[in-house]
Amino acid sequence: MLKQVGDMKVPTNKNAWIDAVRLMAALLAVALAGCRTSGQLSLWNDEAPAKKALMEYVDAVTTEDSPDFIPQEHRIAVFDLDGTLCCETAPTYFDWLLFEHRILDDKSYKATEEQIAAARRGREKGIWPELGKPRERMVSKAYSGFSLDEFDAYVHAFMDEPQPGFIGMKRGETFYRPMVEVVDLLMNKGFTVYVCSGTDRLLARTLVMDALPLPPCQIIGSDSTIVTRSQGEADGLDYIYKTNDVPVMGGTFLVKNLQMNKVSAIIREIGVKPVLSFGNTMSDASMSNYVISDNPYRSLAFMLLCDDTEREYGNMVKAEKMRKACEENRWIPVSMRDDWSTIYGSGVRKSNQPFVKTP
Repeated sequence: MLKQVGDMKVPTNKNAWIDAVRLMAALLAVALAGCRTSGQLSLWNDEAPAKKALMEYVDAVTTEDSPDFIPQEHRIAVFDLDGTLCCETAPTYFDWLLFEHRILDDKSYKATEEQIAAARRGREKGIWPELGKPRERMVSKAYSGFSLDEFDAYVHAFMDEPQPGFIGMKRGETFYRPMVEVVDLLMNKGFTVYVCSGTDRLLARTLVMDALPLPPCQIIGSDSTIVTRSQGEADGLDYIYKTNDVPVMGGTFLVKNLQMNKVSAIIREIGVKPVLSFGNTMSDASMSNYVISDNPYRSLAFMLLCDDTEREYGNMVKAEKMRKACEENRWIPVSMRDDWSTIYGSGVRKSNQPFVKTP
């Protein structure tokens, strides 16, 4: 059955999260068939320094008689999401594009003047508010009252739309195929992979679990409150969950999972220091430095450079700044332009159409 949620019709399956876990094997099969290869980074150019560094590292830390051997329980890898595993430049982060849709396109939602002004600045002028509490409060409020299943379906409906700026790709298919190969390689070698993103945790779960065989507990993101429909204004310490309660998104922003907050989240939620880190901006710097600093095991941090302007919407100024930061911080740069033989696959091409959409 379909239910009207906002301006979209979505499924009403009340066991979506359980179903997602049960279907993990099926998702893995789809991933293997659709966007995975042999696990040997075949979509990376053979001479790419980052590929050589990663392959040598993985071989060294998974060979039992190697001095760099790492026991499987300590083989932890953490990945940022936007710009590291999937596109963040067409024209911006997935979560902000969904917010724009909610505010400007969803006629069932009554947005505040602050929300409308922020969303219009982004869509019309390519200017997005600074990351911080004012923006995050607006975003959290936009989904207040959604049940977890309703929000999952709402995100899925948006993921099924065509991806602006590209031909042959939907919004939910913007994962970098060479990076999916990295995840595949590491999992085949006994690594546990976590996604540690600044995107809302529930949104990140929906987006990532459609592309990678990861359970929701391995997807960490920013958090807003979760309450129940019958809770009212009662504090969570004063309210007892009833047998017929329905958890819903509370609409109050709690924490943005960037910079030092990523380190805190890793410590709280993983409890084991990772040995590999993958990011793409300075908002991932703390996570990267935490991984390679005073680690009892051999560790590496990789940073992607958005330097491909032919197949992607790269930014050479930002790419060069990140390359310099890599030199200063002992991070390994990954050039999307030079290191990858493809980004999204041969069936996808850049359209070079403007991103501006009139509200």
